[in-house]
Parts: sequence; structure tokens; C-alpha cells
Amino acid sequence: MKRSAIGIFDSGIGGLTVAHAIKQQLPNENLIYFGDTQHLPYGEKSEASINLFSKKITSFLIQKNCKAIVIACNSAASVANETVVKVAKNLAVFNVIDPIVNYINEKYKNSAANIGIIGTKATIQSKNYEKKITTLNSKLNVSSLQTPLLAPMIEEGFFNENISSTIIKKYLSDEKLKDIDDLILACTHYPLIKDEISKYYQIKNSNKKKVEVIDSTNIIAKYISKNIKNKNFRNESENKFYVSNYTKSFEESAKLFFKENIFLEEKNLFNNYPRLNI
Repeated sequence: MKRSAIGIFDSGIGGLTVAHAIKQQLPNENLIYFGDTQHLPYGEKSEASINLFSKKITSFLIQKNCKAIVIACNSAASVANETVVKVAKNLAVFNVIDPIVNYINEKYKNSAANIGIIGTKATIQSKNYEKKITTLNSKLNVSSLQTPLLAPMIEEGFFNENISSTIIKKYLSDEKLKDIDDLILACTHYPLIKDEISKYYQIKNSNKKKVEVIDSTNIIAKYISKNIKNKNFRNESENKFYVSNYTKSFEESAKLFFKENIFLEEKNLFNNYPRLNI
């Protein structure tokens, strides 16, 4: 049987920002998305749990006839990339980290710069971005900050208002992010608050250098479009969107992330799995 779909997964619905960008770049591709809303956010979970969840979801996407797997979750990409590659075997696996590392490397070549990163606890504690960026260019200084309140804040719809503005300002004013040239949004939820983050830097640095706020979604989608094999030239079936735990609020929020109405289907993959200390 010919494999035809691109499989995408995240710990929740944030990865729909990546799915939307892929759809814009590759409009004839069929997408199968799985959001593990039962266990979100992965950023607060143990490495053992993240690997277990990622393994199960990857197996599900393979069963759904996917030709490639996209880890649209920075926490899973930081912790479970090797697990996904192993399960996927000969299928292409893309993550949300490597395209951004390549982008930074191309931007600065062998020159120096200060790179800031914000993300979940799991992403920042892994030091994955830092290791990969500095391996390619030792002149780059990387400063990372855990911002654990942002993803749940966005999931609950609290953005573009006073609450989000206060939380964002609190995080971005941290000493670790002082004098940065670029800020990597190392979570697929964060594109929804990119404008608020950019506004913070516009006010703060009105007479100083401009900070580039790097929204990873379009960079990732372009990278996948360039590197994926066996592209579809016509869309032969509808896109499918699964979640491990359905609520009406998830479906409402999903519209914001994917930028169109979609139907979420509940698919619990974890009933037979042993309980973990998560």
C-alpha cells in the first residue's frame, strides 16, 4: 500500500500552527494530526513518559499510512527524537528544532550574536537547542529561559489581553534575555503570541537594535517542503485531526491554531499502558 499522508503530533493543539504552515507550503498533501491532549503539556512530564507517549503516537500514525512523521512539539523533539526515528524505521522524521538551528547558522555563518530561547521546562532543560547551535557556531552565545506558564495560558485562550501582556513582560524582562539579537520561540503554541512579544521589544528597544522574534512554523514548513520525498500533486482525501481527550474548548481553540474550522476526533491510545509517575 502506498503511503500518502504526513503525520504530525504534539502534546496538545499547539502543533496545529505547524500543521497549518505545512498545509500552506504543501496544499496537496494530506495531513493526519494527533494531539495528546490527555497528557499536555509534555514540558512538565518525565523523559520516560514523553518517550512512551511519542512511541505510541508514532506507531498510530504509521498505522494510518503516513509517509513521514513531524514531531511538532519542542519537548518531544528535545527528548524523544531518537525514539521516534527508531519506531518510524525507514520513514522520514522531521522535528521542530533542526530547521531553526539551520536558520540561525545560515543567518550568522561564523559571526557572533546573542541568541535567546524561551520554551517549556523539558525543552530548556534538555539544552538541545544550545548544544546544536553552538556546535555549528561557537561564536554564538545562547541564553535559555523556562516559560512554563505560556503554553497553558495560550491553550486557555488568554492572549492579546492584560493577563498575557503581564506574564510575557515578566518573562522577557529576565536578566538571561538581556541584550539578545534574536529570540527563538521554542514552543509551537508561541506563534499565537508572537505579536505581543514583538510589541514588547518594539517598546523596550525603541531607540536600540531590533530583536528578531523567530516564529519557527514557517521555517519548519519550508524545510519539510524542500526535503520531503514523494510529494502529492493532488489531494485525494480529507485531513484528519485526532486528540487523546476531546473537549469542546479544545475544538474551539483548534480553530485559532489551524486558522479554519476543523473536526477533532477522540482517539485514546493509552488505555492499556501502565500508569507512570508523570
